Amino acid sequence: LPLDIVLEAVEVALISAYKRNFSGNHVTAQIDAKSGEPLIFIEKAVVQDVQDPKNEISLEDAQKVNIRAAIGGLVSIESTPANFGRIAAQTAKQVILQRIREAERDALYSTYAEREGEIVNGTVHKIDPHQVTLSLGKVEAFLPRSEQIPTERYGEGQRLRAYVASVSKANRGPQIVVSRTHRNMLR
Repeated sequence: LPLDIVLEAVEVALISAYKRNFSGNHVTAQIDAKSGEPLIFIEKAVVQDVQDPKNEISLEDAQKVNIRAAIGGLVSIESTPANFGRIAAQTAKQVILQRIREAERDALYSTYAEREGEIVNGTVHKIDPHQVTLSLGKVEAFLPRSEQIPTERYGEGQRLRAYVASVSKANRGPQIVVSRTHRNMLR
């Protein structure tokens, strides 16, 4: 997976972990490129009199962070909690794994979407009354009864060539439908 996708997933995970354990409206996360430390920034509104310290900051304090700060503007304040690494780790791990799985599914989908209209080799994985499931390596393809040659019988482990008829997105990765009767199979 590309590094920017993984880093984006980590940053989103850090933001969700922070929001779950601490409050804050405009939260952004960054990962220090040199040390790998997570940094959390909260945008606070610059005001004359602070009534909500979580979302507002005085002009005097804002100018310590950003010299150009003015009343009515926003200032990003670094506010990474001391024990944030331990708290965020579990939440971040779940979000990161979910994002990586999504990215892998998208990569598989785009790979097989490009192969629509080609002939692929697969191994018969499972035989059901209505369809045969082919293993194409990392993904499975479905050979429905309507796309099977009526006289053919299939056995588990059998190698099969099939035409990729359609590829669609599904929750568990790409949904690949193959055919043995498509007219382009002969061509």
